[in-house]
Amino acid sequence: MKKLLFLVFSAFAFSSQAQLKSPDEFLGYQLGTRYTQHYRIVQYFEYVAQARPQNVKLQQYGETNEHRPLYVAFIASQENSANLENIRKNNLAMARITDQQVKTDAPVIVWLSYNVHGNETSSSEAAMKTLFTLADPSNTQSVEWLKNTVVVIDPCLNPDGRDRYVNWYNTVIGKQWNPELAAREHREEWPGGRSNHYNYDLNRDWVWQTQVESRGRVAIYNQWLPQVHVDFHEQSINAPYYFAPAAEPYHEVITQWQRDFQKIIGKNNAKYFDKNGWLYFTAQRFDLFYPSYGDTYPLYNGSIGMTYEQGGISAGLGVYTNEKDTLTLVDRLQHHYTSGLSTVEISSQNAADLLKNFRQYFDDAVNGKVGEYKTYVIKNKPEDRQRIKALMKLMDQNGISYGTSSGAGKGLNYASRNEESFTIASTDLVISSVQPKSVLVKALFEPQSKLVDSVTYDITAWALPYAYGLTAYASKQPFKVTPSKVLEPFSLNAGNTSYGYAIKWEGLSSVKAVGELLQKGVRLRYSEVPLETGGEKFGRGTVLINKTGNKKFGDNLWKIVAEVCNRHEVKIYPVHSGMSDAGPDFGSDEIHVIKTPKVAMLTGEGVFSNAAGEVWDYFENQIDYPVTLINAKDLGRVQLSDWDVIVMPQGMYRFLNEKDAAAAFTDWIRKGGRVIAIGNAASQLSRQDWSSLKVKSSDDKKSDSDKSDPYDALKIYSERERDYVSSAIPGAIYKVDIDNTHPLMFGYPDYYYTLKLDPTVFEFTKDGWNTGYLKKDNHVAGYVGSKLADKLQDGLLFGVQDVGRGSVVYLTDNIIFRNFWETGKLMLANAVFLVGQ
Repeated sequence: MKKLLFLVFSAFAFSSQAQLKSPDEFLGYQLGTRYTQHYRIVQYFEYVAQARPQNVKLQQYGETNEHRPLYVAFIASQENSANLENIRKNNLAMARITDQQVKTDAPVIVWLSYNVHGNETSSSEAAMKTLFTLADPSNTQSVEWLKNTVVVIDPCLNPDGRDRYVNWYNTVIGKQWNPELAAREHREEWPGGRSNHYNYDLNRDWVWQTQVESRGRVAIYNQWLPQVHVDFHEQSINAPYYFAPAAEPYHEVITQWQRDFQKIIGKNNAKYFDKNGWLYFTAQRFDLFYPSYGDTYPLYNGSIGMTYEQGGISAGLGVYTNEKDTLTLVDRLQHHYTSGLSTVEISSQNAADLLKNFRQYFDDAVNGKVGEYKTYVIKNKPEDRQRIKALMKLMDQNGISYGTSSGAGKGLNYASRNEESFTIASTDLVISSVQPKSVLVKALFEPQSKLVDSVTYDITAWALPYAYGLTAYASKQPFKVTPSKVLEPFSLNAGNTSYGYAIKWEGLSSVKAVGELLQKGVRLRYSEVPLETGGEKFGRGTVLINKTGNKKFGDNLWKIVAEVCNRHEVKIYPVHSGMSDAGPDFGSDEIHVIKTPKVAMLTGEGVFSNAAGEVWDYFENQIDYPVTLINAKDLGRVQLSDWDVIVMPQGMYRFLNEKDAAAAFTDWIRKGGRVIAIGNAASQLSRQDWSSLKVKSSDDKKSDSDKSDPYDALKIYSERERDYVSSAIPGAIYKVDIDNTHPLMFGYPDYYYTLKLDPTVFEFTKDGWNTGYLKKDNHVAGYVGSKLADKLQDGLLFGVQDVGRGSVVYLTDNIIFRNFWETGKLMLANAVFLVGQ
């Protein structure tokens, strides 16, 4: 573990007797009477660290996409502050991450995270006030707490989103803030400040770490593993304050101690809220199931993880609620300030119990007391190398141990969902649940998470073997795992051949290499059928490179190809003749040129910002291929012929209902344009006259014996939420049968696992290609409403329609949901580079 490097300030030394300035004094205005920009928040934290170096240390752990720094502050007694590195190492020893001897009289660690959603602004203001109270030497209460407590404050997890909101708000407010909800200062413009630069919801990204802010934060979090973590949020302006205990469903891995101590913290918070006459609620709405939140991720890593929610989204500096009370920023930050200090207080008072149960949590983990399954075996097939590498990277980021093993056993086959025999090969990836991160392993790998209550806040299935499209077994047998990197180191390509090269189409690394070669002007071809040459077999989608069409590169061609493929760790196979041993020769009409596509993506008003962000991030950060963002409302003013491919993320597209704009769009497709419609964008295209995609009706004629009871319309008001979820599907996994002879499905076996997020299926198309479809009994994992289960079968999910010289790809499920659904990423690349060529 690297030694922490704290900022060293060269500014003038402060006297230990100097009075510490409050945020109001430092900023020159009362907190809550105006918004504080991020750089000023950072300046205040730097000031306090300079003024109280014996108690406060700052550490920068990252930088945002817009180059704003990410900091945490450590606040402790003078003795503990001087010993922070040893405290950290001792804490990791208690978590069984390291083997050093444990000191039992260590301080408890409380971590407070603020402003993960940029437009939930009160918490960063509260963070400054909380820092002042804890660092103020004249505050006898905080001095007492810090004797046995180290407090970590992350003042702003999402600086880019926060400043986007604050800067917008400051441009629309008048001389006085307006409390009327209809005022424009309460109507945020697209995309809003909630998300980060790439429109990602960072509070769904703790495990997946697709974003730079998440990677930096989780890395430093795992270097400490606090006993208590609070994630500060805001909710609707009319909602009272929410704090723990949380609502059901709780994931079954959450221990009784974690449940009980949430109640202890809640009672302490309630004491202060009661004293002030503030409204609040507990045990409703905010559950503890999905693993990638700021409360569940800490819980699955031994902490008491909690969300605190203050009413205030869109409130600005002040707003009228439905009850005509005026909710101000001053009020909101005071509530967060109060709950934060209350949490520090009760944690300090219960430090010994927190440490004892924290240690027990990890003792149980390393002694195999967690979960039904003891070993997860990922079969290491050559064609899965790129996805296995991606899975190993994810485990590394989360501190999960893995390696190799040997032997034979029985386990649940993720594909068949049956108990089957297996043999562990020496090259297989094996994850034991007997390790410090045992609870997280269970939460991420178990084939079916147990859901005790169907009313949940997020998706209900995410098992990694399905998300990564890998062949895997979950076994109740323990196997000894030897730590190993599993995959053989990549051997550099030499770049020397007399005729050409072949690249297997197997994952995102292949996509990145091909994309870069296309941008360099290298002429590439792909095979639509399998072929064999030089004793090597190549599947559909194999990319072929030869001198034909590449004469401009002369003798440098193979050097360029080798350098690009080496950088992306993609093996290139030398081909010594254009005559194949089996399958088409290189000059066959089954070998097609890959034209370098010029890609645009629709964004802006009407497009769902998170969905647009997923596609934007996919192109820029995952496959490194240029994409132009075009506001959907400007489509009628754009020269469509400048673009080969237009991607439509999920959203509501008004131009499809405007006669002239829709006609121009259709004309562009007929002349060779290619559309990729994702999620509900496909549904909207299905309403166009030319579309072959039709929603499958659930109102088919029924016989008299099938007619419903007329009393079914009588519903109980108190059961309305459960009635709703009986017809809902909040994220469940289905096995999809696919036609892998079509370019949209190149690189896949004859099935695909989809994360289904809505109840829509489509009729099989007669005028297009049914490339992915549901049959009966294909539900794999996750909750599906009782009224919906029988309807999700015998329908199309993925299809392609030729329209004139162009084509439309219908991806009716979001195949890159939050960009953690790894197995869907190749399909999007197929749609961009191969379909319609």
